[in-house]
Amino acid sequence: MKAALNKNYWDSRYQDGSTGWDLGGVSPALRAYIDQLENKDLKILIPGGGNAYELAYLHQQGFTNSYLIDLSPTALANFKKKNPSIDEKFLIEGDYFEHSGQYDLIIEQTFFCAIDRTLRAKYADQTHQLLKPSGKLVGLLWSDDFGLDAPPFGGTKEEYLGYFDSLYTIQTMSKSHNSIKPRAGRELFIILKK
Repeated sequence: MKAALNKNYWDSRYQDGSTGWDLGGVSPALRAYIDQLENKDLKILIPGGGNAYELAYLHQQGFTNSYLIDLSPTALANFKKKNPSIDEKFLIEGDYFEHSGQYDLIIEQTFFCAIDRTLRAKYADQTHQLLKPSGKLVGLLWSDDFGLDAPPFGGTKEEYLGYFDSLYTIQTMSKSHNSIKPRAGRELFIILKK
């Protein structure tokens, strides 16, 4: 039976430590991207970021207009405990699909692969709505279709282009050259411009 991927589902995963997707640190591909950004005033959002190592890294690097949104209060509490210097105003408990605001950059790291596949077109639309003109969606997507009934849900470049091509300029959608070893050759690095 397919699990309901709702707040209770995700919160229980963080409560019992069933977070096999967690890298334990910033993804090398996202670290490299962040490191080349010069404008520290960018307004940045990480949807469904969980332990959000990328958010902590952004703040450490001086990007103090960076936010995390997640359904799980446990994930947010864990983040706050590990990062007490980051103000709670940067931690949003809520549903990404109901969120409003305007961002220069949205960072994708394991959220897209965790939502129900039927929400993928809605994700592309919602992200487009949240981005400022010329804003970017940057991150990693699986380049394998796992055929699973539970997350992570993989996919293919061709499938992703079907969601994003009409809304964004595809600046990059290619195999990530600096994935962690277990994911090497299985991730696409994306830079999509509104």
